[in-house]
Amino acid sequence: MNKATPDLQTFTIRDLAGEFDVTTRTIRFYEDRGLLTPERDGQRRIYHKRDRARLVLILRGKRLGFSLDEIQQLVTAYETPEDEIPQLEQYLRTLTEHRETLLQQKEDLEKTLQELEQAERDCRAALARKQS
Repeated sequence: MNKATPDLQTFTIRDLAGEFDVTTRTIRFYEDRGLLTPERDGQRRIYHKRDRARLVLILRGKRLGFSLDEIQQLVTAYETPEDEIPQLEQYLRTLTEHRETLLQQKEDLEKTLQELEQAERDCRAALARKQS
């Protein structure tokens, strides 16, 4: 981690990759998608606190199952705090949609597990009958 000035903290791509346990390739991918926009010094990338904060939001969004387009909208909304109400309402809608999707997936998985357990019981019973 470098300090260009006492108030301006900068990071290398390796600093961020190490801190967040992601590859440098992942960070470059987010750059290619326009989610991160580091300063350049020749071939060297210079990341600032803003880039680090964006990476935190990107990774949180990925953990929550958001698409890259949704993450782009959320990151952009986060950076334009003039009127936060519409941004928060959009974020809440996105969170609600993902929660509902996950709950449906959970219900589907529980049903599938019940069906598998029943199939196992049926199979064990059939084996027991055949072996006796």
